[in-house]
Amino acid sequence: MEFSLIDTLWVFLAAILVFFMNLGFASVEAGFARSKNTVNILSKNFIVFAVSSLGFLLLGWGLMFGGDNPFIGTEHLFILGSQDLSFYDNTLTSSVPFWGKFFFQLVFCGTAATIVSGSVAERVKYITFILFSFVLTLVIYPIVGHWVWGGGWLADLGFRDFAGDAVVHSLGGWSALAGAMLLGPRIGKYGKDGKPRAIPGHSMSLAVIGLFVLWLGWFGFNPGSTMSFQNPSDVVHILMTTNTAAIAAVVTSTATSWLLLKKPDLGMTVNGCLAGLVGITGSCAYVSVESSLLIGALSGILVVFAVQFFDRIHIDDPVGATAVHLCCGVFGTICVGLFSQAGVTSLSTVDGLFFGGGFGPLGIQLLGVVVIGAFSFLSSGLVWLVLKKTIGIRVSPEEEIQGLDIGEHGNVAYPDFALAAETVESGFSPAPISAAPASQAVPVEKAVPVEHLETPGAKITKVTILTNPNKFSALQEALDGLGITGITVTNVFGYGVQHGHTVFFRGNPVESRLLPKVKIDIVVCKVPVETLLATVQKTLYTGNIGDGKVFLFDVEDVLKIRTGERGYDALQDEPDASA
Repeated sequence: MEFSLIDTLWVFLAAILVFFMNLGFASVEAGFARSKNTVNILSKNFIVFAVSSLGFLLLGWGLMFGGDNPFIGTEHLFILGSQDLSFYDNTLTSSVPFWGKFFFQLVFCGTAATIVSGSVAERVKYITFILFSFVLTLVIYPIVGHWVWGGGWLADLGFRDFAGDAVVHSLGGWSALAGAMLLGPRIGKYGKDGKPRAIPGHSMSLAVIGLFVLWLGWFGFNPGSTMSFQNPSDVVHILMTTNTAAIAAVVTSTATSWLLLKKPDLGMTVNGCLAGLVGITGSCAYVSVESSLLIGALSGILVVFAVQFFDRIHIDDPVGATAVHLCCGVFGTICVGLFSQAGVTSLSTVDGLFFGGGFGPLGIQLLGVVVIGAFSFLSSGLVWLVLKKTIGIRVSPEEEIQGLDIGEHGNVAYPDFALAAETVESGFSPAPISAAPASQAVPVEKAVPVEHLETPGAKITKVTILTNPNKFSALQEALDGLGITGITVTNVFGYGVQHGHTVFFRGNPVESRLLPKVKIDIVVCKVPVETLLATVQKTLYTGNIGDGKVFLFDVEDVLKIRTGERGYDALQDEPDASA
């Protein structure tokens, strides 16, 4: 049979965009998680696409599209090894080769599984998540997909879900909810009074990058579901309804969080944009651009309240996936029965309640919401429960506190400090990392016995300065003027009488309200301490709270490791020592 080049290219491009969304999910989830769990999040987003691809390839496709049985596919279930796939020539579209259609549906299947990852983050066992994802994409997702897109009983009733509000997003959301409930909240999420505590993610930059990747991917997710480019006006209409809903949700989620939390919370804005994209997914081909503006606006408001609702009922979802994908997926499915307009595209033939279609279409959508929700929640909950009773689903408290990166993977995402490997046996000596001039090595047996040669009566003082980071350059110049070149600088956080700034994360206050500061340690002997203090005060003084403090400590002794010199002499001729 002949295929359409333009349709095939379109499905190919859209499938790649949806595949690219895996990077978006990985980035958003990693950004909303703590740094100690970053490797685990990234690894889960790798493995989930692999196992979901395997499950869909082995059996999932057949259960989803294998014949017109009302409840489940029963014909030609196993496509691997089959020499004749002509049974599926007219499935979905006849203008695209089989493997093109398969891959497009595969990336949708992978998306449903990825949604679960964020909700169970920071405490689920890695192997448990792998097994759950495999079962979800092998059986659960294909069955629901068959009901709606594979010629099943819901499709026969007139249930509509153009790009997957019910099949992908709400199914993933229900599965995530079941997992989060059985796992329980993270350690420290709720206080003794039961009130939720903020556990901020480690990188809002990473979360925003992920958001834009997902936003881009949605332009394949929704318009690509036409699986044809023969009618370009349909494709660009869907493109516009998708984007319009997103921008409306960005505005309303920001405004809602601003009103409720007194500040425009970036985390809420990120989830708001995703909420708008989810909210329009089911109806993007059936509603006008004006209606998509309203759907997106309502989704942006809904997600802010949903995030806070799940927090209050002790459903701990680190990334807000249940609020975004479950709540807005259900809402978007209902919107098909409310806002549909026959004729807005060639794909839209039924009017919704608000456009004269009566309660019939809305009733069918509500029925779909209930049965898909019940089946998804109960079946996925059963899988989670079996795993809990067998291999367990949650890491130990010790591993959770330490971080899953170490416990589950033996890796860290941000190795701030790492010991260099021994290089003696290999005969390789690393180049000096300091720009200081090289000196002749002193054998340890000669270094250790060196006597105390310090100047009699010389007092050694350690001076620690805590101040605002933006004053460091001026202070460094002033210290150079005194002849002090050896300093140790550390970026720290803390607060004094100013008590820091009140910080909120997704509506909950962060207990530790810390301000960035810089800590400078100096050891002096020849330079008079009073001269140093006067210079520091003159340089840092503004007259405002937050100028900083200086702490003085008597130093009992100093040892120069290279030579074994002690006291005053240990401070001399050392590139990183002090005056």
